Amino acid sequence: MGAGHAHVLYREAASPVHRLPPEVKIAAMVVFTLAVVATPREAFWAFGGYAVLVAGVAALARVGPGWLLSRSLIELPFVLFAVALPFLGAGERVEVLGLSLSSDGLLGAWNIVAKGTLGVLASLLLAATTTTRDLIVGLDRLRCPQILTQIATFMLRYLDVLVGEARRMRVARVSRGDDPRFLWQLRGFAAGVGALFLRAFERGERVYLAMLSRGYAGRMPAVWQGAGAATAGQWLAAAIVPVLAATIAAAAVVLT
Repeated sequence: MGAGHAHVLYREAASPVHRLPPEVKIAAMVVFTLAVVATPREAFWAFGGYAVLVAGVAALARVGPGWLLSRSLIELPFVLFAVALPFLGAGERVEVLGLSLSSDGLLGAWNIVAKGTLGVLASLLLAATTTTRDLIVGLDRLRCPQILTQIATFMLRYLDVLVGEARRMRVARVSRGDDPRFLWQLRGFAAGVGALFLRAFERGERVYLAMLSRGYAGRMPAVWQGAGAATAGQWLAAAIVPVLAATIAAAAVVLT
């Protein structure tokens, strides 16, 4: 894992959230999301409380609302689906601005939009404050299955290599007069994809054999588990938001 593998969502800053070890941030995000999902859709006040928590973490992490809102557009397809629910839902109907809408559909749409938006914002905050390498390190420290972390590690390590290889192959193909942009030129594109797969497979075999010769035994060195691991104080600090979210969820379940 060389340095410099930062993803496009990461925003470098000297904030308390950035300084937290990755495993505590991952655990906090998962617990927060579970609390949001477990909240009854009728507890509107609870989602306001979750929004306040997200805003507080964003302010602490120095992540602006504009950045969050622009990146959260990824959930737009789900929002469009939710908009159709009030019109397609069955059951009791209500009049809203002269339109006959389903009560269950309205609640369902609110449920999707509110919980989906909060989940996306929580994930964006995690991505904005944690590099890709640290995310994998955090998953490894949380005892995520080794096969998953190893695949992610190698993908991150060699993604730039494969992208560079694909770029060189495309330049070579274009220099020979083959620039597949239309449907009848897909054969050349498919051949290029196949050649890239074979080159990647062969390169992977060579890298794997080289790693075995250097003592690789199926997991990264123990140093990943050592320096930088979260202390009890950091776990307690990161637990503030998920504990508050779980409290809100429990109160919503009891009061609803």
